[in-house]
Amino acid sequence: MSPSPYHRLLIACVFLLLGLPSFAQVVKVDSTTNWRKSLKAGLNINQSAFSGNWKGGGVNSFGFNTLFNFKANYKKDKVSWDNEIDLLYGMVNNQGQGVRKTMDRFFIDTKYGHALSSTWDAFVGVTLLSQFAKGYKYVKDANGVEQGQLISDSFSPVFITMTLGAEWKPVSYFKMRFSPIAPRVTLLRNNDGRYAAVDPVAPYGVTLGQADRFEWYAFQMTADIDKDIAKNVNLKARYMLFANYKTLEINKVDHRLDLSITAKIGRFFNVNLGSIFLYDYDQDASPQYSQALSFGVLYTFQNFAQK
Repeated sequence: MSPSPYHRLLIACVFLLLGLPSFAQVVKVDSTTNWRKSLKAGLNINQSAFSGNWKGGGVNSFGFNTLFNFKANYKKDKVSWDNEIDLLYGMVNNQGQGVRKTMDRFFIDTKYGHALSSTWDAFVGVTLLSQFAKGYKYVKDANGVEQGQLISDSFSPVFITMTLGAEWKPVSYFKMRFSPIAPRVTLLRNNDGRYAAVDPVAPYGVTLGQADRFEWYAFQMTADIDKDIAKNVNLKARYMLFANYKTLEINKVDHRLDLSITAKIGRFFNVNLGSIFLYDYDQDASPQYSQALSFGVLYTFQNFAQK
């Protein structure tokens, strides 16, 4: 019996991982530049297969998830310019269910700052948050068959937030930004009723038939930590709070927490636990969360020594 396409892909990925260089973590200190650069790239694979007479039960499946994080931060005298790209994507193919997403994030952040003191900066910045692929909500019809209902599309919605305020950075691995001026635009392609599973009138707060929503008067606060909490164990977390001054109620303040713990095993491999907690009244009246545990390979590079 010839291997299935998913098994062939799995074999190819295994050989790819075995062919990676033995230095999966690279630190090349460059003391001549004002740029601090770091890169993390990872690939995690999971697979299961059962014979037709396997009495223990189970479903044949193949899945993977990838991560890419790049930071380039400039600092000279009182001027700073921080940039980050954070990408995540994962899928699983379960026999009888087809391909489904497990994680999906497209995040870009850029910030220009001017030092006010040793720990405070005035800054102006822009963040963009979206996703790569379509998202579906799965519900069972009258016959008990699951049907996918579209709830998002490729780069739809897109959230773009412009921020002006002050940043507190007491240590190199932690920072908080306070932005009393934080207008945000939500972009939604083809908002013709196809996102009715989210809201039939105003999905993501965008009125049906329109492609955008502007929230000019808003406040945003963010907190970021990226720290090695133990040998070969890294904690990365980002919390974002967004409040529209026009609808300033406790139940209409948006909260999002992205949390990731990565443990490196030897030179090649890592175990990653990632979670996202989200409350956005324009998406759902109840909190949302996602969680994924994966094992795979991780490559890291930086041009500075971690304190």
